[in-house]
Amino acid sequence: MNTYRWEELSVGMKHDFSATFTEDMAHKFAEISGDVNPLHLDREYASAIGFSAPVLFGMLTSSLYSRLVGVYLPGKFALLEGIDLDFNSPAFAGEKLTVRGEITFMSESFRRMEIKATIRREDKKLVSKALIRVGMHA
Repeated sequence: MNTYRWEELSVGMKHDFSATFTEDMAHKFAEISGDVNPLHLDREYASAIGFSAPVLFGMLTSSLYSRLVGVYLPGKFALLEGIDLDFNSPAFAGEKLTVRGEITFMSESFRRMEIKATIRREDKKLVSKALIRVGMHA
């Protein structure tokens, strides 16, 4: 976990990491969220409507933005305060997803920053993009 302090951060700082979700993780997310839509859980249903496999929950994949902020950029002293999020294409269990984030704005008076971030599949297809607002408490 990174422990950047406000004065160590600057516009243009970037970080990326990769993660993979399993079918078991998707089923656990369904239990937690209560979203039991078969598009996300039933291989036959997903296939019948044109997908190669069940589609990962968008909010499950977007949880990687929370990891970006809370662990990597800026890390321990951050609080995710808001997010504008667009979903662009589906992701599937077993695919490696790459998250990239870059600080694009900082306000010294409010100790707040904006991070533009993306999640892409291994084939470089954009899964989602986000503008994340982050506050710092150290």
